[in-house]
Amino acid sequence: MASESTLLDPSIFEYLKDNLEEESRIRETLTQIIQRLERSVASAQALLSRVHSTPRSRYPTLVAQVETAIQEQVSVIGELNELASQHPYYKYNSKWARAIQNAISSAIVCAWLGGLPSVGTPSLGRLLTLEEIGAVFKVPTHLKDRDAFHITLEEYLLSLTDVTHELSRLATNAVTMGDFELPLTISAFIKDLFAGFQLLNLKNDILRKRADAVKYDVKRVEDVVYDLSLRGLIKRAGEGDTEMKSE
Repeated sequence: MASESTLLDPSIFEYLKDNLEEESRIRETLTQIIQRLERSVASAQALLSRVHSTPRSRYPTLVAQVETAIQEQVSVIGELNELASQHPYYKYNSKWARAIQNAISSAIVCAWLGGLPSVGTPSLGRLLTLEEIGAVFKVPTHLKDRDAFHITLEEYLLSLTDVTHELSRLATNAVTMGDFELPLTISAFIKDLFAGFQLLNLKNDILRKRADAVKYDVKRVEDVVYDLSLRGLIKRAGEGDTEMKSE
């Protein structure tokens, strides 16, 4: 009895094999770029960690070093943008999401400390907007074509929750450096951020939990400010007015 002929075209598997090899090549290239980004972000974060033992008068020197590290991130993210934009965004974005969030955080803290004059007037306590973050890294933030590489609103918001934690640490360490005014600036900033998060109708579970956790950073800084107030190391509200009335 003659064997039945198959209707399966063997070229189908050749096509699948080629596609699998292409995807593997893309993932490997992305991995190499992301690893370089993670190293450059780690360098910036290592420099930023020095702020916890740096007097405010020396912030400009430290910030200048961080800006140099951020420029390296800009270069690597440019390569990532070029490669990732050739493919559907949500096919690979999970590979770089955390690294991008950390890069955004380093830029936001750098600007908060008075850096990154290229995207606004430098000042202590300044918050970079999502659009300004896009300008720093030279990539889009709002796209009608969502398949192209871009910085998402979720990545920006998640980065802000990292920033509040870092600044709450700085509030405590600033006191040990004898800076009793900085915790007041940090307290007002973090409270405003937390109030802003409360206005958002967050659907992302992870983002909602991270945003809710910001209240612990608010509490931590409030405790620092309260302790300074009890010790008489900062002026209490209305104290200046009382002095004026007594003159």
